[in-house]
Amino acid sequence: MEPNFEAIKNSAEIRTYITQADASLIALGFTEHSFPHVNRCAQTASELLTQLGYDPRQVELARIAAYMHDIGNVVNRVDHAQSGAVMAFRILDKMGMTPEDVAVVITAIGNHDEGTAYPVNAVAAALILADKTDVRRSRVRNRATISFDIHDRVNYAVERSDLKLDLQAKTLTLELTIDTEISSVMDYFEIFMNRMILCRKAAEYFGLEFRMTINGSAVL
Repeated sequence: MEPNFEAIKNSAEIRTYITQADASLIALGFTEHSFPHVNRCAQTASELLTQLGYDPRQVELARIAAYMHDIGNVVNRVDHAQSGAVMAFRILDKMGMTPEDVAVVITAIGNHDEGTAYPVNAVAAALILADKTDVRRSRVRNRATISFDIHDRVNYAVERSDLKLDLQAKTLTLELTIDTEISSVMDYFEIFMNRMILCRKAAEYFGLEFRMTINGSAVL
C-alpha cells in the first residue's frame, strides 16, 4: 500500500533526517527549520490545494512534500533542495510509493529553494507558498541575535502572519503584523523580496494574484 502522510510523519528515518538537518542549521545560525516549520508548511500547502479544489491525493502529496522538503539540509545547506529530492526518492521508493507520485513529490522538493525554484506543478507551487510565507517570531532561536542578524530581526518582528485565499477576487494575500520598533518594513523587503517574487509566480500558477499587507497597508 502506498504510504500516506501519517506513515511519512511516523517514519523514524525521516524524523531523524529532519532533526539532524535542523541541528546543522542551528550550528550555522539559521532560523528554525524543524518540526514546527515542516508541519506548518504541510498544513498550509494541503489547505491551499483543498481550497482550490484539487483531488485528495494531490493534497496528500503536497502534505508529504512539505513535510520532507528540508531534509536535504542534513547534507549541506547549499543545494539542499536537490539533495533533499534525491533523498526523498530513495525513501519513498523504498516505502512503496508509485513512480508517478514519487515524481510529483521530488519535483516539488527540488523546486522549493528560491535560488533554483519554479512552480512547475501544483504541489511545487503550494510548497513554495507554504514555505516562503512561514514568517513568525517563534522561528528565532536566540533573541540576542536580532540586534545584528537581519533574518532573525525580521522574523522576530512578526507578531502575526496569515495567508488568506479569496477565490472570488482570485487573490492570495500574506497579511503581516510587525513591530516596527524591532524591524522596519524596508528590512523585510531587503530579505524577502526574492521570496515574494517567487510567491507571485507560484500564485500565478493557480491563476491568483499574490498580495502582501503589513500592518494593514498594502505593500505588494
